[in-house]
Amino acid sequence: MSTRKNAAYNIAYRMFSVLLPLVTAPYLSRVVGKDGVGLYSLAWSVSYIFCLIGMLGLNDYGVRTIAQARDDREQLDRTFSGIWQMQLMVAGATLLAWFGYVFLVAGEEKEIAFHLTMMSVSCLCSFDWCLMGLDQFKPIALRNTFVKLAAAGCVFLFVKEKADLWIYGFVWSLATLLGNLSCAVTLKGKVRYRRVPLKESLKHLGPCAMLFISVMAVNIYRTMDKVMVSVMAEDGIVQNGLYENAEKVIYCLSGFISAIGTVMMPKVAYMQKKGETERIARHIDRSMDLVICMVSAMAFGLAAVADRFAPLFYGEEFRYSGTLMVPLAFTLIMIGFANVIRTQVVLPRKRDHIFVKSVCCGAAVNLAVNACLIPRMGSMGAVIGTLAAEMTVPLVQFFILRKELPYGDYISYVGVYTVIGGIMLLAVRWVGSMLPQETWLNLGIMAAAGAAVYGALCLVWWKLTGTGVFLLKRK
Repeated sequence: MSTRKNAAYNIAYRMFSVLLPLVTAPYLSRVVGKDGVGLYSLAWSVSYIFCLIGMLGLNDYGVRTIAQARDDREQLDRTFSGIWQMQLMVAGATLLAWFGYVFLVAGEEKEIAFHLTMMSVSCLCSFDWCLMGLDQFKPIALRNTFVKLAAAGCVFLFVKEKADLWIYGFVWSLATLLGNLSCAVTLKGKVRYRRVPLKESLKHLGPCAMLFISVMAVNIYRTMDKVMVSVMAEDGIVQNGLYENAEKVIYCLSGFISAIGTVMMPKVAYMQKKGETERIARHIDRSMDLVICMVSAMAFGLAAVADRFAPLFYGEEFRYSGTLMVPLAFTLIMIGFANVIRTQVVLPRKRDHIFVKSVCCGAAVNLAVNACLIPRMGSMGAVIGTLAAEMTVPLVQFFILRKELPYGDYISYVGVYTVIGGIMLLAVRWVGSMLPQETWLNLGIMAAAGAAVYGALCLVWWKLTGTGVFLLKRK
């Protein structure tokens, strides 16, 4: 299947994974309020950390390893079987640990946490890494879309008051499990399980553990933030509710970035095996151009309308979430830049230590800033910590790879699209000043104006320079 079709299917999959909870968020926010959202966010964040431990970095290692073995069916079957056996051992042990947390450690979030158990169970049968390594994105997208649509419908039908928060957790937890089971059926005929020696399974443990360090480091500042706000801030559960709804929009938009990186990583890993260095360089350049163009539009666009969007979308109680969104929006540019380097340079070349160093540095910066600022500034302290962390990651990658990659070209993309984004932000604010009433219609007009300005300026730039990922002819 072509890269474009895979990208389309994977973007759809990522978007449905993130957008459907976002679609239900306004309803949930109005039903359970700030403290309810904060309580659920705390339970889900801890559950997600256990799921990350259960998967042990497989979402990167598995995709890369399967992609490199897919031309040899015998090797493919043995590779798949060895990785899955290791997955069963790690995910099984993590599931037991999760039950220990629920019954021995959890506090007021215990009931919700218990009903999130199927998220940990789903780690036993998660085969996305294999399907993606085989360039099979279509079944993942279609099957998960159906399951998550059904889950969203159940939320509106059965969650009617704050006491129903456990239903919300149960529905999304069950949807995760059913989605994984439905995708497992797709493996039939594409790969076959055969029992391999324990030693052969354990050889995958080391490389997975290396990537797991980086995965956990990333989630220290993407998930642990919420735990730290809940525990350290004054009125922590409420502050976490505000932060959760602000961060949820950023997470949704970053799904586009992850989708492109997920599609490109097996492609580049395969080309790396074939020694197609010129083709790889061309893919990286075009991906960087595309990603920076996208994230700059998203970052400046969201920053321009966040103060109006949050109260309209979540309700007046969450107006401060809009204030948090403004600085958080600019993390998208840093996330996009680092994602291209990670998925198309570092991981395909098996230079995992670079990724580990960069995200560990980011996590350390995040923890230090959070510890200093969250007790005094609450959720805004977590926002500043996230900004510092996301800036650290690409900077560390730059210092390590600056002699190997044309960073001057990549940074020029950031400069150009940042200027265009800044002009768009000013234009949107000017339109907003003439539309003072906070309504969906006025917000739509502002968004349309911003899209028109950004699109027009990009077209002018591409025409004048003969560059741009969307043009056939490039300098």
